[in-house]
Formats: sequence, structure tokens, C-alpha cells
Amino acid sequence: MTATRTRRLAPLGRPELYTSYRQDMALLNTRSKMLGALGVLVVAALMPLMVSDNLLLILASGLVLAIGAIGLNLVTGYAGQVSLGHAFFVGVGAYTAAAMAGDPDGRYLGLGIDFMPLWLLGAGLVAALCGAVVAPLATRLRGLYLAIVTLGLVFIGQYFFFEWDELTGGSQVGRDAAKPVLLGIEFTADYGFKGGWTEEQKLYWLFLAVLVIAALVARNIARSRVGRAFSAIRDRDVAAGVMGVNLTRYKIIAFTISSFYAGIAGALMFSASGHFTPESFNLLLSVQFIAIVLIGGVATISGTIMGAMLIALLPRIASELPAFVPFLSTSASEHPNIFDFEQIMYGVLIVAFLLFEPRGLFGIWHRVRTYWKSYPFSY
Repeated sequence: MTATRTRRLAPLGRPELYTSYRQDMALLNTRSKMLGALGVLVVAALMPLMVSDNLLLILASGLVLAIGAIGLNLVTGYAGQVSLGHAFFVGVGAYTAAAMAGDPDGRYLGLGIDFMPLWLLGAGLVAALCGAVVAPLATRLRGLYLAIVTLGLVFIGQYFFFEWDELTGGSQVGRDAAKPVLLGIEFTADYGFKGGWTEEQKLYWLFLAVLVIAALVARNIARSRVGRAFSAIRDRDVAAGVMGVNLTRYKIIAFTISSFYAGIAGALMFSASGHFTPESFNLLLSVQFIAIVLIGGVATISGTIMGAMLIALLPRIASELPAFVPFLSTSASEHPNIFDFEQIMYGVLIVAFLLFEPRGLFGIWHRVRTYWKSYPFSY
């Protein structure tokens, strides 16, 4: 048997035995991963046919959160650059999409571009441009200092969002989000009574398609030369510089890509409700994205998606708690209520995962997978 044929058969008989670096870095390097990914995609695609529209809308919001969180994980998890200003870039994307798709003759700034791929790409590019402008600060700062600087972006953004009424509509009025229309399909129109798909089903499939594309691109970035440079900077930036990694260049790339993802998420985030205000892009939104990364798993794409779905389901989980916890109230005027408890759960989950499972939900899944892979010798 020739050496070529041996290399070709080795991954089938020994799935963890790689005979080349290319096999080790493959997107799905084992048959079980291929089948698992295919199974997850099939279940996700069929989800609108199995759950109610109310729950489906929550899951759809989780898909959008996952897109933005993947961007944050690229810059924080893979490149090691702590960013607390993700809400700013999400807001830039949302307002860019609204301005591009808005009515030119309306009260607010609008260009009348109703072609969805164009305003979606425009939202990502404008947010990426803002990230590229901020990125040079990352070459001069690190750790806590970088986190504080990016935190300042949230407050700077809040000021512009509140004061630039021609673009944002102000805090009292707000403005309409860009309407997702593609190939004659109006995703926010409910034609369920005519025998077609409901609004929630169409939005879910749209967000799922965008998430799959975003996740594949991010996974390929992570396993490319750029991704390896990110990892080197994260683990030891001084050593990476000595080895020839251009720190300035790759930090700028990390912030730019992360901001692009945030802009895409911002453009889609309010498509379902159709309206948003400057209050939507506050510090709590940045904390939400940080929670997704930490709970899902740092430097993992699949973990980020799992974390986003859990965070999206928290309001639903909190709404069910009064039936089991008597002292919780459903009224916003009474304390403690489910709205307060929902915010507390963010902190509790972050602390719990950092203490007991630093690798997040991905770490739990990895343990389960390892246990059954080595069963019955799982000791």
C-alpha cells in the first residue's frame, strides 16, 4: 500500500491521527464532526415547524446576538483584546442600516436603499470603519486600560445617539429600523393566514442563514494565518512581536472584523420590532455580549452560539420563575421582580462559569463528548 493511500485512510480508521498539518486545521476534520454539524443545521432549520411563534422570536433574537458575539469573541477571545464598547458598534450598524434604508423625503436622514444586502453590508462596513479608527489605541494599551478606553466608547456613542436627532430621532421618538426585504419576500409581513410562512418563521430563517455564513467565515479566520497571529498576540504579545508578528496590523484587523460583525448584528437586531431608540445601546448591551462570550466559551464559535441562545432565553426563563419562587413579582413597580432578577442572572451566570467551568458551555459539551468517546474507560 502506498504512502498516499495510507494518509488517505488514516483519518477514517484513526480519526484523531493526522498525518499532515492541513488535516489538523481542516474545518471539520472528523466524520463525527461533519455528521454532528449537519444534524445541528437540520434541527435548526426545522425549528420553525416545531415550536410556537413566541418562542421562535426569542430564538431568532438569540441568532442575532450570536452574530454580534462572534465578532466580540474574535477580538477578545482569539486576539486577547478586551473590549467593553461592543454596544457602540452595534448602534452604529443599526443607525447606518436605518439611514440607508430610510425614506429620503422623511423626517430623518434616509437614502432610500431598500436592497437588503446593500444596507446590511453598508452597516457592517461603517461599523468596521469606526473600529479601524479606534483600533490604533489597542496598539498602545492593553488589559484594564484598553477595557476602560473601549468602555468610554459606549458613553461617547450614547451622547451622539441622543443628540443627533436628524439621524437617531432622539430619545423620545427614536426611528424605524431597516425593513428586511429580499427577492420580493417581505420578512416582517405576516402572511400566515394565507397559508404561507409567518413573520417569525421568515425572520428566523433569515437570521439563521446570516449566522451560518458569519460563523463559517469566523471559523475560517480563526484557523487561518490571521487567526494564528491573533492567538500568538493573545498568549504572549511580546514574544509574538519578536517572532515577526506585526502587532499593530493584526490588532487593527481584529478590531475591524469584530466591529463589522457588530454592525451586521445591529442592522438585524431590531428588524422584528421595527423600531429602536438610543437607550437600546447602553452599557447593559455590552455586558450582555461579554456574558455571552464568557458563558458560551472564550475562543470558540460554537460555544458563542450556545451562550447567545442561553442569554436570549433568560427573559423567558425569568418569566416562568414566579410560579416557583413566591417572592418574585411580575409587576415592574414591585421589587424584587422578574426584570431585576433577569439582570442578576447575568452576573450569577458569569461568576458561576468563571469559577466552575471557565471554558463555558463549550467546556461542558467537551466533557460530555470526551466521556462518551472513551466509554466504558471514562476514568
